[in-house]
Amino acid sequence: MAKTLTETAITTRKARAKLKAAPYPYWRAIAPEVHLGYRKGKRGGEWLVRWRNGPGYKQVPMGVADDELREGTLDFNAAVRHAKKTVDEARKEARAAADGPAPTVRTAVQAYIAERDKRDSERRKRTVRSDAGQRLARYILGRDGRGKQDAVPPAPLASKQLHALRERDLLTWREGLPDTLRASTKQRLINDVKAALNAAFAANRDRLDPTLPGIIKHGLKAMNGHNGEAPPPVRDNQILPDAKISKLIAAARAVDADQEWEGDLYRLVVILAATGARFSQVARMHVGDVQRPQARLLVPVSRKGRGAKSGATPVAVGKDVLDALLPAVTGRAAGAPLLERWRHKQVTSGADGIKWARAGRGPWQSPSEIARPWQAIRERAGMPDVIAYALRHSSIVRGIRAGLPTRLVAALHDTSVSMIERHYSRWIVSGLDELAARAVVPLVPQEGRRQVVTMRGRA
Repeated sequence: MAKTLTETAITTRKARAKLKAAPYPYWRAIAPEVHLGYRKGKRGGEWLVRWRNGPGYKQVPMGVADDELREGTLDFNAAVRHAKKTVDEARKEARAAADGPAPTVRTAVQAYIAERDKRDSERRKRTVRSDAGQRLARYILGRDGRGKQDAVPPAPLASKQLHALRERDLLTWREGLPDTLRASTKQRLINDVKAALNAAFAANRDRLDPTLPGIIKHGLKAMNGHNGEAPPPVRDNQILPDAKISKLIAAARAVDADQEWEGDLYRLVVILAATGARFSQVARMHVGDVQRPQARLLVPVSRKGRGAKSGATPVAVGKDVLDALLPAVTGRAAGAPLLERWRHKQVTSGADGIKWARAGRGPWQSPSEIARPWQAIRERAGMPDVIAYALRHSSIVRGIRAGLPTRLVAALHDTSVSMIERHYSRWIVSGLDELAARAVVPLVPQEGRRQVVTMRGRA
């Protein structure tokens, strides 16, 4: 049978001054099976807290009482708050560790990287390391030095246990990110961390505090841009007129012939320019996605966002684009990859140097595969600063300038209306001005020759 607690008056300095110095604490209940203790010494006392822990009690010292000094000490009310917080955190930690080691930010990020690596490897049908893994290793987990690559220590955030994670911990980590990091890269990194922590919470809901998702949400909320300003719109020099797009395509055909791509590079650039789709979408197109009778291409939806996605977006194209794709569709099965390229393997390495030989054909797999040929394309076209993504930017602005509704432009390019408005607002405004100008008609009647009459007194 449990003993009845004998409570002592310890709420005020005056009451505590009447107590005798003793090696044992005086106790007072502050919650069911939670007691605040006060141990009296010769020169003041200290606070303790104990709480039921299995068959017995667990006891923890907390700090000095304000018997002699007020600064740096705890009065009764502060001691109560401190005690409740201590017990709450201890119980969370015990619950988190009940089924094994308590999950941390490190374990959450490692599990997320493993899932991303697995997903990307399945998509590319070979073992690869995801870009998320590289970012998170650099700014969360740390990495060992290798070659010219310096070692990077893990971020303090990595060791935080999820049951004890606070919004301030996440904000401190964000504030410590390098100022030289591009805003887009920083946002992708923050999104990765948020996804990792949310996945860890979903997998450990019975062990973690239900308020954790709110902490993650507010600690890693989306950035509003540099210094609170809106994100910058797309640069003008990446919005290309149709003549320059044609020049890039002609340069792609020339580079394709010079480097013996056999039309693979040329067809890739043609589809990117004609549809404004992302590389990852175009690379997944099949022969059956070329619908010549309907004069359109079916572009697979992107894999961005949550959940599995399927389907395709029909995009109208001209006969010139369809003719350029004829070699890739003639005599091939509808389910075959539309765009392929030669793969190479090293055959010799010695006195004769490294030589490569073709080792079969396969679909394009990574945007990095176009980096080197794109450099040659823009040099041949005389546009050394243009990026491959300019083809997508230009396609979006082309639709806006043609007067297409913003919702239709967003649907054709598999993005959102808000994203279009955020990054292409200036072209939306100018396009609306042009439409408004077309609606202007003469309203003032003209009678005979127009005459200017000087008003009296202003001659």
